[in-house]
Amino acid sequence: MPEDNIDEALSAKSRMKMKQAFKKSAAKRKIGMKKSAKKLKNPEKLKKTAMKKARDMVAKKIMKGKDKSDMSFAQRQSLEKKLNKKKGAIAKLAKKIKGKVKMDDKERVKKARAKG
Repeated sequence: MPEDNIDEALSAKSRMKMKQAFKKSAAKRKIGMKKSAKKLKNPEKLKKTAMKKARDMVAKKIMKGKDKSDMSFAQRQSLEKKLNKKKGAIAKLAKKIKGKVKMDDKERVKKARAKG
């Protein structure tokens, strides 16, 4: 179920249905997570991770030390608008930190493989 653009809230019934499905698949997801922890991310996923980190870095700069969870809904909305205006800067920063993200991924895999 793609959750990129959800405009309306889920009903209580569908929320309960999703909860049951999530509980039912918990064991399979756990096994899958263990397997994927031992694999390096593909370049597309690395790019996505770099974009998320870059976006977080820019957001932190805009928020000036405030915690996002303490912000009101309107403040978070205005933050999102500001971040959407800075897509170019975020992309440039993501490109810059991609090497670090790749190194972090290698370290993560190394730890996962050593663990078991």
